[in-house]
Amino acid sequence: MYYIGFDLGSSSIKAALVEIKTGKSLGVVQEPETEMSMLALKNGWAEQNPEEWWKHICKAIERLKRKYAVSKTDIKGIGISYQMHGLVIVDKDGKPLRKSIIWCDSRAVEIGNTAFEAIGEEKCAAHLLNSPANFTASKLRWVKENEPEVYANIYKFMLPGDYIAYKFSNKINTTISGLSEGIFWDFKTDGIAQFLLDYYEIEETLVPTIVDTFGLQSKVDEKGAEESGLAIGTPIFYRAGDQPNNALSLNVFNPGEVAATGGTSGVVYAVTDSLSGKESTRVNNFAHVNYKKSDPRIGKLLNINGAGIQYRWLLNNLAVNSYEEMNTLASEIGIGADGVCMLPFGNGAERMLNNKDIGTRLVNVNLNNHHKGHLCRAALEGIAFSFVYGMEILKSDGINVNVIRAGNDNLFRSDIFANTVATLIGYEIEIYNTTGAIGAARAAGLHEGDFDTYGKLIMDNDHVMTFMPFKDKKPYQEAYQNWKKELELVLNNK
Repeated sequence: MYYIGFDLGSSSIKAALVEIKTGKSLGVVQEPETEMSMLALKNGWAEQNPEEWWKHICKAIERLKRKYAVSKTDIKGIGISYQMHGLVIVDKDGKPLRKSIIWCDSRAVEIGNTAFEAIGEEKCAAHLLNSPANFTASKLRWVKENEPEVYANIYKFMLPGDYIAYKFSNKINTTISGLSEGIFWDFKTDGIAQFLLDYYEIEETLVPTIVDTFGLQSKVDEKGAEESGLAIGTPIFYRAGDQPNNALSLNVFNPGEVAATGGTSGVVYAVTDSLSGKESTRVNNFAHVNYKKSDPRIGKLLNINGAGIQYRWLLNNLAVNSYEEMNTLASEIGIGADGVCMLPFGNGAERMLNNKDIGTRLVNVNLNNHHKGHLCRAALEGIAFSFVYGMEILKSDGINVNVIRAGNDNLFRSDIFANTVATLIGYEIEIYNTTGAIGAARAAGLHEGDFDTYGKLIMDNDHVMTFMPFKDKKPYQEAYQNWKKELELVLNNK
C-alpha cells in the first residue's frame, strides 16, 4: 500500500510514491520532463495556467502507476506541496477566471508597500508577522484594481495547492498555514485578518473553508478519479507550501530546528514558538505545518537570492569543466582564500539586505598571486558567509538553533561550504537525501498524528551524513569578519 505526494513547482511537477509501512520511496517522476511554460506579459510579471498544472499532475500519476505496476486501489492517501504565494481565482463553477499570478510575479509590490505604510509597521508586525508585501492578498487587490470585471465574478480565491486539491475532489478549502503565506491570517486574533481585507476592500466570502493541515481534507470524487486515474474516495490528507513542506521533509517541526536549502537561491527556514515580527521587512513569518494557537509553531523564512547561481556563473565563465573540479581547486586554498572576498548578491534585490541590490563584488585580488582556485574558494565561502549572516538576523528575531538539516544537493555537497557554515554557527548540519514530493507523500500518514514514527522513517531512509563544527573556529571567524567588513562597506555606501 502507498501514499502519493506531489510537489507543484513553477518549472515542473514532481510526484512520488512511498510505502506506507516503511516510508521508503518507490519512485519519483517529473512532469513535464523539460520545463513548464510561464507567461510574462510585462517585465516583472509571471503567470501560469492552473489547468496546465492539473494536466501534468494527471500525467505524473499515470507514469508512476505504469512504471511501478501500482493499481489505483493501492494508493491510500494524497499529500500536496506547492509553490507558495500564488493566486488562483475561480467562478461559481470552479473555472479559473484568469491565469494564476505566481510567486515570482512582482506586480503587487507597490500595493503591499503602500498597505504596510498605511496600516503601520507595528500593527502589521504584531498581527500579520509580515509586511503585506507582494504576497497573495496584495495580488488579489491588484486584480480588484486592474481587472474589476474579473474580480466581480470571483467565487473563491485559492493558493496553487488548494486548486489541485479542488480538481481531485470538487471541494474548495485551504489551511491556516496557506492563509498565513498569503498574508490573510491574523496571529493576534487567530483568525482571518479582517483589518487587511477591509483595507484592501476584499470580501471575506472569497476566503475558502479552512481545514487542518493534517487530516481528512477531502476525497477524490468521480470526476477527479476519471481525470487523475486515482480511485474514487482516495483521501487528501495533507497540504502545505513548498518551504514549510521542505522543512517537514527534513523532520523540522520544533523550536531550534532549522531547514536549509542551497540551490540557485538559498533558504534558511527556522521553526520557533515566538510570534516576533521584529524583522518583518527582512524575514517572512508563516504558520508552520504544525501550528496551533495553543502551541504556536512559526516558520521564519530567510531567502538569499545570490547563492548557487553565483557558483554556476563561475562554472560557466572560468576555464573549468565541473563543480567537482571547482571544489577540488577550492580545497587547495586555505581558509579565507588568502584575503580574496566575494559577495554573492548578484541575483537582484536582497530582502535580507533591506531590498538593496548591491550586485556581486569580488575584492582583494592580487593579479600576481591569486588564481581561479582562490575565486572558487572565495565564492564557496562567500555564499556560506551569507547563510551565517542570515542566521544572525534570525537570531536577532528570537530564534534558537539546535540543529540544521539540509537536502543532499547543490551547495551542501561541498565540504568547504557545509563545514564553514557548521563551524561558524556552532551546530551540526545533518544531510538527508529526500525531496519535497517524497515528504508530501509521507506526510499523508501524519493524519494519524504519529510524528515520532514519521521522524524515524526519515532517519531510516534518508540520512546521509552529519557535518560537525570544527573545534578550531578562529580562522573561519577571521575570514567571516573580513567578508562582513566588505559587505558593510558596500551597504553603508548604498
